[in-house]
Amino acid sequence: MRLRLYHAPDGARVASREAGTGPGLVLLHSALLSHRELEPAVEHLVHRYRVVLPDLPLHGDSEDRPRHPYTLDWFAEVLAGFCTEVAGPRPLVGGHGLGAEILLRAVEADRLHPARLVLMPNRLHRPSERGAMTTAWRVPARAGAVPGLDRALPRVARVAFRPSVGEGLSVRSDPAARDLFRHAFADVDANPNLARSWARFARRWSPAPRRSLLDAYPRMRFPVLLLWADEDRLHPVQGAEEALDLLPEGQLRILSRAGFLIAYDDPVGVGRELVAFCG
Repeated sequence: MRLRLYHAPDGARVASREAGTGPGLVLLHSALLSHRELEPAVEHLVHRYRVVLPDLPLHGDSEDRPRHPYTLDWFAEVLAGFCTEVAGPRPLVGGHGLGAEILLRAVEADRLHPARLVLMPNRLHRPSERGAMTTAWRVPARAGAVPGLDRALPRVARVAFRPSVGEGLSVRSDPAARDLFRHAFADVDANPNLARSWARFARRWSPAPRRSLLDAYPRMRFPVLLLWADEDRLHPVQGAEEALDLLPEGQLRILSRAGFLIAYDDPVGVGRELVAFCG
């Protein structure tokens, strides 16, 4: 895959990989991981699309300096600019987890006008499921702003998110998920700037339900695919069903025997549904 760099107007760097030819299809990964989270589906897409996989800011090779606000609105502004730059004014876009939340905020704020939008499992308008488990990272992350701890916490993160965690998040126990986590946390202990930036993000990220989306869904007058996993305990299908009732052009597709790492559990299914939806 070819490496590309995009620089936002405020200087924030977004690194991305791309492969294939045809219309641009931008896919955003979830929190704590990298572009590699969605790589397994790429081989099933490159015959139809130029697939673009960015690393979100704070992840992979993208922006990590603590001078940025790292609010959801900031992420939405940066990624909306990126999507438009690499895939045109009406891009094909999709996201999982945090990536999906960023896209939803960009659409809600009228910064992004996709031709088609794919939402893989995320919390949508609901509070985070298993709240303590999904938000516990905020406490140690906020400590990264304390001098000295900014060097110690990245080493703790590598232990907490060791490669075996990745395999455990795969319903099918795909051993390749170990490499996903190994890559995502490979260099964190050598980058105290990253710890300070995550501290800023943790202070500004809210686990509260985004009820404003309930008003935004009816205004999304373009095709939206809710591509869900039937065994993702963090993102139950109930939220997708509620959103489906409010989306003017929504579709819901559920992949069987797939969990949080949806592209690892069923890369063929993810590729098939994206091709069928995006055309």
